[in-house]
Amino acid sequence: MFTVEKSGQGFGASVRGIDLRDELSAETVAALREAWLAHHVLAFPEQDLSDDDLERFTQYFGGFGDDPFIAPIAGRQHVIAISRRADEKAPLFAENWHSDWSFQAQPPAGTCLYGKVIPPVGGDTLFANQHAAFEALPTDKQAFYQSLTAIHSAAGAYAPEGTYGETDQATDRSMTIRPSAEARATHTHPLVRAHPETGRLGFFSTLGYIVGIEGMAQEEAIPLLRELAQWQGREAFQYRHRWEAGTLVMWDNRSVLHCATGGYEGHDRLLHRTTIAAFKAA
Repeated sequence: MFTVEKSGQGFGASVRGIDLRDELSAETVAALREAWLAHHVLAFPEQDLSDDDLERFTQYFGGFGDDPFIAPIAGRQHVIAISRRADEKAPLFAENWHSDWSFQAQPPAGTCLYGKVIPPVGGDTLFANQHAAFEALPTDKQAFYQSLTAIHSAAGAYAPEGTYGETDQATDRSMTIRPSAEARATHTHPLVRAHPETGRLGFFSTLGYIVGIEGMAQEEAIPLLRELAQWQGREAFQYRHRWEAGTLVMWDNRSVLHCATGGYEGHDRLLHRTTIAAFKAA
């Protein structure tokens, strides 16, 4: 049986003694899900995975999530390349706190990211525990935030006028991003949600994909969201993952925010990503 070693950073853990190229039993998958829910981020080092292996592992935890606005790699429908060339000058992708695709009606439960080409320096991924961020607040603030419904949209990122829109298309970005007017659509989610599997309360997503508060004027909502975003990403709530080639990381989008970091200029970087569809209770 595999072993789980805590990261020592408040949350996150490494899983060893398992080869993800093998078919996993129902008992093993259940034990991995239990560890995932407990630690929010799991790293599986020293794996040698094909895209078939990555897709099979993803499906153990649910169907594939819907990945809009970024083209999959050739020959695949559900695998995205998170890539950057050594000489690339485009702004770093995803260098801001977010929960993947929170603007969807049914956002993905989780994300799997496998390191294929990893620079010798930089490129860490930061995670922020949103259960801890909520629980650290006084009860009156908890009650206030629980009363709010957030408006989510991808417009700021993937609409034609967004960060990765028409202006970005003129850069040398190696990723195939597909901006669309469909990114302007909105969906609402409670700002504080009970985790669908554990019931634990926590913030869901943050400013960026959250573009407003239902029933609140923008001149009030945006400053509130800015202040909250500073709290959500505090170092006290963070786990920093340092990548190695052959590591698969899976995280719970319902529990954590994440963001990319740079510092690897002059080096290629390539990871393959899948998303795990929203959890459906049996």
